[in-house]
Amino acid sequence: MKEEYSDIAKKLDSNQIQNKPILDISAKFWDEERYLASKKLYKPMRLMDDLVDNRKALSEISETEKEQFSGVINAWVESINQGKPQDEIQKQLIETIEEFRIPFWPWQDFAKAMVYDIKNNGFKSFQDFLDYTEGAAVAPAAIALHLAGVKKHNGNFIPPSYNIKKAARSIATFCYLVHIIRDFQKDQSSNLNYFAEDLILENGLTKKALKQMANGKKKSKQFRNLMKKYYSFAEDYKNKAVHAINEISSSMEPRYKLSLEIAFNLYLQVFEKINISKGNFTSEELNPSPQEIKEIINKTITETKE
Repeated sequence: MKEEYSDIAKKLDSNQIQNKPILDISAKFWDEERYLASKKLYKPMRLMDDLVDNRKALSEISETEKEQFSGVINAWVESINQGKPQDEIQKQLIETIEEFRIPFWPWQDFAKAMVYDIKNNGFKSFQDFLDYTEGAAVAPAAIALHLAGVKKHNGNFIPPSYNIKKAARSIATFCYLVHIIRDFQKDQSSNLNYFAEDLILENGLTKKALKQMANGKKKSKQFRNLMKKYYSFAEDYKNKAVHAINEISSSMEPRYKLSLEIAFNLYLQVFEKINISKGNFTSEELNPSPQEIKEIINKTITETKE
């Protein structure tokens, strides 16, 4: 099997691997049926997420437009719930949900996060951020853990034996915290802020100061203290994620266990690049090169137990 995994790794496009979502990279090691299913399940989420982020990046959103966007999002998720697709993309989504016996709550939670996103510009507290993460990160991760854990019996899929929400919460929160540190510069340039206002103020900073830091201003002690706080949150969730992975991976077939380990190790690779005391927190600094990404994938394959 390791030869098959190595062949898949060799076929990964070095010119694209750096810009591909980590979940998509790890899902390349699934069988084709589940990989294609993941495409159908995630495409509507990505379209909705891009719609919201792209609009927020342009200018301030009026109250009228916030209500219009919220209405579109709520109608979108309700049509999924009722099994009445609005278009071909949603039709394929609903069919895939039914085929793989995926619960509805990930799309419901995701829609709540998108409505929050369109109505708010950031988070009052870290708890607000964690609540938002339930839809923005935990929900998509739970879909991946469901697909990785289902088993086929007599032509039908049987849901995983483990609690996908519980497992996804630890793993996804670690990954999302790494994600927002890694993408600090890019997010700030798009008028997106994922750092909680109470922690910004607690560290003697402002949103304006964060944008200045992203634009190249010398990183202050206050800024590094804020990043240190988020790094400590990520480290705590990393330990919880390791425990969750150890708990659920024994229930997975080898290729899906491998894909989970690859995804985690790719986020861990970024986490280990974070330098609180000396780092500049730029995209160039925190994004691994295509070669580094391939090295981690190959190392994970070599060390995996069949």
